[in-house]
Amino acid sequence: MITLVGVGHVFDIERQVRALIRRQRPSAVGVELDKARYEALTDPKGRRSAPLPYLLLALTQKRIARQYERSVGSEMLAAVNEACYTGAQVIFIDVDAAMMFRKLWEEMPFKEKVLLLMSGLTGLIVSRKKVESELKKFEENEAGYLELLAKEFPTLKKVLIDDRNLVMAKRIALAEQRFGNVMAVIGDGHVEGVQKILAREDISVIRLRELREMKVEDETSEERGNCEVNISFYV
Repeated sequence: MITLVGVGHVFDIERQVRALIRRQRPSAVGVELDKARYEALTDPKGRRSAPLPYLLLALTQKRIARQYERSVGSEMLAAVNEACYTGAQVIFIDVDAAMMFRKLWEEMPFKEKVLLLMSGLTGLIVSRKKVESELKKFEENEAGYLELLAKEFPTLKKVLIDDRNLVMAKRIALAEQRFGNVMAVIGDGHVEGVQKILAREDISVIRLRELREMKVEDETSEERGNCEVNISFYV
């Protein structure tokens, strides 16, 4: 059994993610992370070098997350921690981010680099209203939105979306073979692509819009003990 959960890295959805894992009790939870990004989330003050596109994306996400009073990637940490509490195996299903961005920068033509840098700088001053507007456009016409992205940034679309979809779909399928019941927490923009690659009719899908609208009970009174996360870097 496979469940795909579409998330956004800047939204307040940690409680919803935890609630889904508690309800479904998957044997394994795949998260859109690699080892380095997980370490960056758990130790934000650690000093790490990164390619320029990665830094721009990270700064943009942090800027947007502040407007939602969240930390970037908090939904991924919520998934990892809840998997730990429920006894599920945690699997990092994404590619190595540093290698991915180096590949992106090496393969990207000069013109596309300039456009990307300009777009990245503009993103540093994007408003919450603009984020919601872009999300609405994506939700209303996902195929058209990604087609436009491919037209403006073909290399970015291939490396950051298409190539990763292939890798994550393969690792999700392998995880199901090994663990049986798998929930994959991935960016909402990857859900449709991963689902198509898996080519299965029995996959359960929960999109970001549903997640943001989901009502969950207050967990403030719930007691939690210490938990050692059991992580697989490779399936």
